[in-house]
Amino acid sequence: MSGKDRPSGQPQQTQDAPGGVQDSAFLRACRRETVPHTPVWFMRQAGRSLPEYRKLREGIAMLDSCMRPDLVAEITLQPVRRHGVDAAIYFSDIVVPLKAIGVDLDIKPGVGPVVEKPIRTRADLERLRPLDPEDVGYVTEAVGILTRELGSTPLIGFAGAPFTLASYLVEGGPSKNHEHTKALMYGDPELWAELLDRLAGITATFLQVQIEAGASAVQLFDSWAGALAPEDYRASVLPASAKVFDAVASYGVPRIHFGVGTGELLGLLGEAGPEVVGADWRVPVDEAARRVGPGKAVQGNLDPAVLFAPREAVERQAARILESARGLEGHIFNLGHGVLPDTDPQALTDLVSYVHEQSAR
Repeated sequence: MSGKDRPSGQPQQTQDAPGGVQDSAFLRACRRETVPHTPVWFMRQAGRSLPEYRKLREGIAMLDSCMRPDLVAEITLQPVRRHGVDAAIYFSDIVVPLKAIGVDLDIKPGVGPVVEKPIRTRADLERLRPLDPEDVGYVTEAVGILTRELGSTPLIGFAGAPFTLASYLVEGGPSKNHEHTKALMYGDPELWAELLDRLAGITATFLQVQIEAGASAVQLFDSWAGALAPEDYRASVLPASAKVFDAVASYGVPRIHFGVGTGELLGLLGEAGPEVVGADWRVPVDEAARRVGPGKAVQGNLDPAVLFAPREAVERQAARILESARGLEGHIFNLGHGVLPDTDPQALTDLVSYVHEQSAR
C-alpha cells in the first residue's frame, strides 16, 4: 500500500487549531515557517542514557521491548517529561520490520543487529516477503497511546533506509568496511537493485503504519550511507530511498532524511525527496544548508561527545551552531548522531533550556 493508494478512511493530515500539534515549533520549523524558538529533539533521546529507561528494560530483550506497546509508549515519553524536548521519537529499532517478516535476527548487547543467515544470493532474496501492516499491529497500538499522551507534542516515526538495512542483511551484522555489501552492489547490480527495491517497499509500509496511526513526521535513518561515494549513492541507493519518500508523500507529514558521515552526500539526500535533511557534526549547519540547496530545512548538529564537557563548553558549542543557523529558513537543533549511553541526562535537559532561551523570539 502506497501513500497514493491510501484508503479513503485515512485523510491527509491538515493544519489543526492554534496551539495544537501542527502549530508546534518542531513542525513549523520542518515547514520552514516562523518559530517561537529553535525546536530541539535528540536522536536516541529515548534510551540508555536515562536511568528510568534502564530500570524499565531490566530483564527485557531489546526486540521484545519494541513489540510491547506499553513499554514503547513509556520509553518514548520519558525524555519528553525529563528534558522538555519539542518532539518525541518513536522507540523502536530499524530491524523491527525485518524481524516482523520472519528474518532470523537478534540485537546482541554491545554488538547490534546480527542476522543468522545473511542475504547474498537470489535464493536468499526470496526470504524477504512484503510487510503487512498486521505484522506490526503493536506499532499501531503504541502510536495510538502516544498521540493521546503527548497532546500538542509531535511524534516522529522512523525507519531504517534501504541501504542501511541491506548492509545489515548482507554483512550479517555491523561492519566497518561493508565489504560484502559493496561486493554485491558492484558485482551483481541487478540483484542489488532488487534487494533495495524490496527493502524500500518494506520500509515504506512501516512508515505508513506509523503515519496512519498518528505520527506527525517521519525520519529515514541511513546510518551507513556515508560509506559510499556520491556517484555510487546516486546510481545504487538514491532510487530506493526516493521510492520510500514518494510512498509517504501524499500523507502531508514532514519527512526527514539523515545519515552519518554524509557530508559529501547532503545534496543527494535532499534529492531523495524529504522536507528536512539532517547533518552530522562534521559539516557546519550553514554549509550543510548550502550543500542541500534551497527549499529544505536543516536538522543538527552538535557532536554527541561535546555533552561530556562542562556546561559552559556545551553552551559555547551550541551557540556556535545557533549562530551558523541564523538566517536559515528552517532549523531544528539536534545532535549530529545519537545520544551516547553514558551521557549525563542533566546535560541534555540543560541544553534544551539553553537553546530555547537563546533562540526565543
